Parts: sequence; C-alpha cells; structure tokens
Amino acid sequence: MDCGAHRRAFLAYFSGLGLASTLFPGALWAKMQPEGTATHEGIREAAKLAGLEFSESEQEAMLEGVNKNLARYREIRGSSLPNEVPLPLYFNPRVPEEGPVPSEASFRPSPPPPAERPANLEDAAFWPVTHLAELVRTRQVSSVALTEMYLARLEKYNPLLNCVVTLTKDLAMSQARRADYEIAAGRYLGPLHGIPWGAKDIIFARGYPTTWGAEPFRDRILDVDAAVVERLSAAGAVLVAKLTTGELAFGDQWFGGRTNSPWNPGEGSSGSSAGSGAASAAGLVGFAIGTDTGGSILAPSVRCGIVGMRPTFGRVSRYGVMAAGFSLDRIGPMCRTAEDCALVLRAIAGPDGRDLSVADVPVSWDAGRDPSTLRVGYTKELFDREMDSESRANDSAALSEIRALGIELTPVALPESDINFFIEYVERGAGFDEFARSGRDEGLVRTRHRAELAVAHLVPAVEYLQANRLRYRLMQEVARALSEVDVLVTTRPTLDPKTSVNPITSLTGHPAVAVPNGFTAKGTPTGMVLVGRLYREGEMLLLAKAYQERTRFYMRSPALPV
Repeated sequence: MDCGAHRRAFLAYFSGLGLASTLFPGALWAKMQPEGTATHEGIREAAKLAGLEFSESEQEAMLEGVNKNLARYREIRGSSLPNEVPLPLYFNPRVPEEGPVPSEASFRPSPPPPAERPANLEDAAFWPVTHLAELVRTRQVSSVALTEMYLARLEKYNPLLNCVVTLTKDLAMSQARRADYEIAAGRYLGPLHGIPWGAKDIIFARGYPTTWGAEPFRDRILDVDAAVVERLSAAGAVLVAKLTTGELAFGDQWFGGRTNSPWNPGEGSSGSSAGSGAASAAGLVGFAIGTDTGGSILAPSVRCGIVGMRPTFGRVSRYGVMAAGFSLDRIGPMCRTAEDCALVLRAIAGPDGRDLSVADVPVSWDAGRDPSTLRVGYTKELFDREMDSESRANDSAALSEIRALGIELTPVALPESDINFFIEYVERGAGFDEFARSGRDEGLVRTRHRAELAVAHLVPAVEYLQANRLRYRLMQEVARALSEVDVLVTTRPTLDPKTSVNPITSLTGHPAVAVPNGFTAKGTPTGMVLVGRLYREGEMLLLAKAYQERTRFYMRSPALPV
C-alpha cells in the first residue's frame, strides 16, 4: 500500500469513531510531502504522540533515517503477513530464580472408577471424562452412541446458549466409528479414546470454517488441522463442534450474538472461550479446548462452574490457532474435574516442531499423592479486598476446606501489573495489521477493535521492548514470591491487578486453574484460581482434585429445559 493509501486507511479507523482530530493533531500524516517523505513538523507531531521531544537540530539529524524507515515500511507492507505467520522471537517464561524444571515423567492417574451405563444415556451427559472413558473402555457404550447423544444435545440447547458455530457431524461420526473399530480390535488408546469434544473456533479443523468469531471470516476454510486437533485425533477423541469465541477472541460477543451461561442464559458466559465454557458446563461435550491470552479460559470457567486450566506458556503448540498475543497465548482444557484436565493436558502437550516456543518438559501427574504434602500459599490481601459478599463468603469457606486437608496456608503477595494488556495489544496490532489495512475490519461487530488495532501503530518499538524488559523483572519477582510454595490459592480472575493475579500470571506464563467454589443465592457459580510453578501443573491440579472431592460442587449441573 502506498503512503497516501495507508494514510487514508489509517485515518479511516478513527474518523468513523470521531477520533481523528484528537489522535492526529494537525493531521500528522498530512505533514508529509506528497511523495511520502517526512518533514520537521511531521517528526515533531509524531514525537508528541510518543511522549518525546526533539530539538530542531535533532529533527534535522533524524530526517534521513526517518525517511529510510518510511521506505522500509512500504517494503514490509508489500509482503503478505497474515495472522498465521509467527513471530521468530520466542518468549521463554523461565528466569534463573525459577530453578530447574521437571525432567522426569511420572503419570499416575486414579484407578478406573466404577461406571455403569445409565438406562438413559443422556443421564451421563455431565459425567467427567474419567467416567465416560470407563463406559467406552468396557464397551458398555459405543463411541458412536456417545457422539450421537452429544450431537443431539448440541442441536437441542444451542438455541438457548448460542455456543456452537459449526457442528462437525461427518467428521465426528467417522472418528467415532473408527474408535469403536479400534477398541473392538483391542487397540484402546487411553481415556480420551472415543470421547466427544469441542474446539474454540479460533482453532483450525480441516474442512470446516474457522471464523474467529468475526463476520469477515465466517466462511473461511483452511486445509489444515491445528496441532491440538492432530494430538486429540491421535488420542482417539471425537471432534463434534467448533464452539463460539468472542470476536477475534474478545469477550462472549461474536457475529452470531452473545454466548450465554447455562446457569443463567440471561447473562453471557464471559471471556473469549465462551462457547467452550458454556458447552462443557451444559453437558454438550465430554470436554472442550479453549485458549487464553489474558483470562479467556479462567473467566468463562468461573462463570460456567467448570474447571478450566491455563497451562504454562510453551506447554501446548499453537500451530493452527489464531494469534492474539504472540508471547501470551496459551491453549488448555476446559473440563468438569481437575483430573480430566490432567488427562487432556497429557494428550496435547509437547513440541511439534512448528511452534518453537514449546518446551520439551514432561507432564507429571500423581492422583494418589497426599495433598497435605503440598506447600500452599494464598493471596491474603486479595481475599481481603474481595468486595462481592457472596464470592467473599465462598472464598472463606474454600480456604477452610483446604485447611481441613491438613494444609497450612502461607500468605504470599505477587507484584501488581497489567502491562500484559499493553503487550497484547501491540502484538495484536501486528497479527492483524494486514487485515486492518485492507479495510476488512469494517465488518467487525465490536467497533472498538478498529481503534485498538490502529492505536498499536502509534506505540514506539522501543517502548514495546522496554515493556518486555520490565516484564522480565516482574517474572523474577513472581518466581521469588512462589519459590517457597508449590501452589498459590487466589481469588476469581478479573482484569484488575488490584483484585486478581490473572494479569500478572498472564504476563509471566505461570499455569493457573479455575475451580468452582460455591454458588450464589441465585444459583450461579462462583470460583477461585490456583496458580502453580512453571511446568508443574500436576501439583495445582492435585490440590484442585482434593478440594473438588471434599466439596463435590462438580456434581451439580445447570437446570436446562427438558
């Protein structure tokens, strides 16, 4: 795109929002010469937007370099760089203060539970994966029957919840028939074999649309499977649906409307893994996969009353998944129990040779370990700040239940920062630059997106890099704060660093899991978050499992119409 066209497109972002004259005093881009070269005045105005000031002599010295950069920008924009082109700078969440990561694999799940097929198979719709797997393994229920049951529920309840973008019926039935054939032949692949699941619709599945929740992409089909789809297919799982995501992975609003909570369809299911949360909670899938950049697994999991895990950054390949933040995005399971999350994580984790941020660190899980051996901290200050009375009461009861496990809770404070959102928006601006400059962003429902993507162009590269250097310091502080504990118990996820550790742990790459911890007087779920050490998800899941077994909140399900 030539400079004039770029200027028109760029100003169009803001003119529609009434912001052009505010953000571009004196029409910054008009300060260039017709041939697209910079002037003293242009440099002066640009410096103001960056919070800088240069003398006349400094501006004169800068002119040649600025004009060379303008030429370089045109050269870069002449190359096609769609969202799926990765950044060759790989974020590593480890700092020296963190210490060594686990090097030996140890995976000891619970013994298979007793499971008997109910007379009405739909009565098993809310069962955990561990129990569904036993029905399939013992051939009391075929994968085909289980798949047909979940497909029927998806069709029945989608009008209420608005959580499905595409049913993958043909693929699902093909995979289910193959699973039944393999199991009958004695080739049982493990607890996910034959289990129906749903994928957040920023995850590519060959032959089906992947819409990113955005109207401009509603019919887009790519001939590729995401790495997570490949891994789950290899484990024998059955993909039954592409589940809704907020537009470009923001919130619960997508081009088809709002995704609703099954506990109260009058409210949204929160976070961009909205469909995955709603479908899991409503018993429409055996489990789901979501993604999280700044809380998009944790928030809908709390709203919908399920267990949702944001693994350590670099646990799961993001190949074939829309990039929201190159150094922040994570893929994780959304299930009914903590052990289900451990089983799914084991299947999807590990390097694939395409997402080079993924570390080769084994997933460890010991369901039989005594939880009282864990060193557990809690964010006393954040619990004390909780303003919602029902959440506060349920938090207090949850801490009492954890203490009843024989665990002593140690106060731990993490640094407060929401710089992750600044970093995310700059990375989003790069990932969607070609999309925005082409004018296709005009089809977005969430009009703020257009400004958000454009504002990223005004962030100096130096400031983005400085933010990441500050990030390193914060990573060191968090590592030191967590060095004396295995698990940290904390409050529900929010976007405010004064009320939640969600922003700081999004930034540092630490794993976290949302766990239901009670209900409000209206019958809607509340929840808390457990944070683990890097690559040690098994310890936080162990505490979550022990807590779930004491409280049994996962046994309650929303009262959907018959």
